[in-house]
Amino acid sequence: MKPEAATKPAAATAEKLHITGSEAVIRSLIAEDVKTIFGYPGGAIMPIYDALYDFQDEVHHILVRHEQGATHAAQGYARTSGKVGVVFATSGPGATNLVTGLADAYMDSTPMVCITGQVAAHLLGTDAFQETDVIGITIPITKWNIQVTRAEDIPGAIAKAFYIAASGRPGPVLVDITKNAQVAKFDFEYSKCEYIRSYHPVPKLNNEAVKSAAALINEAKRPYILCGHGVLLAGAEKELIALSEKAGIPIASTLLGLSAVPVDHPNYVGFLGMHGNYAPNIKTDECDVVIAVGMRFDDRVTGDVTKYVKQAKVIHIEIDAAEINKIITAEVGVHADAKTALQALLPLVKAAKHDEWIAGFREADKQEEEKVNRRELYPTEGALKMAEVVRLISERTAGKAVLVTDVGQHQMIASRYYRFKDPNTNITSGGMGTMGFSLPAAMGAKMGAQEKEVVAVIGDGCFQMTLQELGTIYQSQIGVKIVILNNNFLGMVRQWQQLFHDKRYSSTEMTNPDFVQIAKGFYIPGKKVTDRADIVAAIDEMISHDGAYLLEVVVEKEDNVFPMVPAGAPIANIRLE
Repeated sequence: MKPEAATKPAAATAEKLHITGSEAVIRSLIAEDVKTIFGYPGGAIMPIYDALYDFQDEVHHILVRHEQGATHAAQGYARTSGKVGVVFATSGPGATNLVTGLADAYMDSTPMVCITGQVAAHLLGTDAFQETDVIGITIPITKWNIQVTRAEDIPGAIAKAFYIAASGRPGPVLVDITKNAQVAKFDFEYSKCEYIRSYHPVPKLNNEAVKSAAALINEAKRPYILCGHGVLLAGAEKELIALSEKAGIPIASTLLGLSAVPVDHPNYVGFLGMHGNYAPNIKTDECDVVIAVGMRFDDRVTGDVTKYVKQAKVIHIEIDAAEINKIITAEVGVHADAKTALQALLPLVKAAKHDEWIAGFREADKQEEEKVNRRELYPTEGALKMAEVVRLISERTAGKAVLVTDVGQHQMIASRYYRFKDPNTNITSGGMGTMGFSLPAAMGAKMGAQEKEVVAVIGDGCFQMTLQELGTIYQSQIGVKIVILNNNFLGMVRQWQQLFHDKRYSSTEMTNPDFVQIAKGFYIPGKKVTDRADIVAAIDEMISHDGAYLLEVVVEKEDNVFPMVPAGAPIANIRLE
């Protein structure tokens, strides 16, 4: 494939092409530099798949085993590649199977364009076979959606979809195309969308707000940076670190902000939130200025908001104006892209050191090390622990793999103990907390970063929600490494039942299948480890294997994740045991 053939818009040709709406879909995607699509065919989208047949050298289609898997794969692809993830699905159940992934992408600000087939326009509203009002269903969980009923409207709708999905605060967009629009012909031309009246995704920087923020930072005795996902989305990692180094400010990360700052950076103090590190949580109550960058003060970070940072002045740098003052009142709100704001802020901030303030974090770290980490990371007897497995994976990959986690205990353990070194190497379901996310997201992450090792760390419950995507991994030869941490429980629910419901383990214990045999059924090699003496060799075998590999590790059945902030409690109430 010649690169220019894949990216040259049809509009640049001497004559307009008289083509079907379906072919217009594919040519529009090519004009947007789409190389990879995740999807599943069906009756209402069949004309688009028929058109795709003639462009197989230019666009690679990954046939998933479930439409939800397509959305999560597109999310993983977008997060590692920096491009818009693209999904195809048919009408009715195909379209409704996208809902969870759309909601997940919406919560986590992931750019995605989903194209669904729909019944013919004259059948709309008649309850025709596999007709569903996907537009009405997805309004609350998309950044924008549209139903196209005329072929000539397809290029404009797709151009607008890509512009909206990728600009400003990114998010998912859905384009629903009726079957008559797919088969009708028209004179095709394509122009990328660069402006929409009344939509202003790039806010104008308020220099006075930046000056006010700099003044607060320069006066602060205990300033504190909270790094969110917006730092990664803006590509502002270097600017954030430069601010921290110049002004001597400690940096803590939200769950989705992980990997923006290397964990071994001297000013990095850890992971915020319900199961985050001890120091960054308790020190939130001691800072005098908070610089929140690209984060939305999620309840898992704040705990009881009535008691959160009451002693501090808050600077909130955020591209979405709706997030500023939504949960936490800001002394200074900077409505801007994180990179733009930090670039403007840096020259105004004075060089400073806050060594004593940062040293306080290190003292608190010692308590976590003594009461939690030593026991979890370096056990010498008993069953294997999730933390020691994650530590070994981190060591064996030098902290440079893309780590894709599902939701639950293993997610918190992996987020706490993997030693991230490179940006955009932490892929997880944050706001939505979608079980089943990891396996398909890892497929997409690998397609978006084929030069990197991609390791999916999954709980036994989560794995069984989307394990059918092993078929996609085999068919498309996607070289992901899959680690199942198997405790035969829905671990996080069980932990809450133990701590807050008198060990009334209601519907959380699982009788699991032979995961290695299941993988072998999909022609993916694997191994099961139950003994500590075998774990290092098994991880090395997995990493060195050329292609997909599944490693099941049987871990302690009733292990708990600490530290922990009880739900609804102030974050200062974080428990070490």
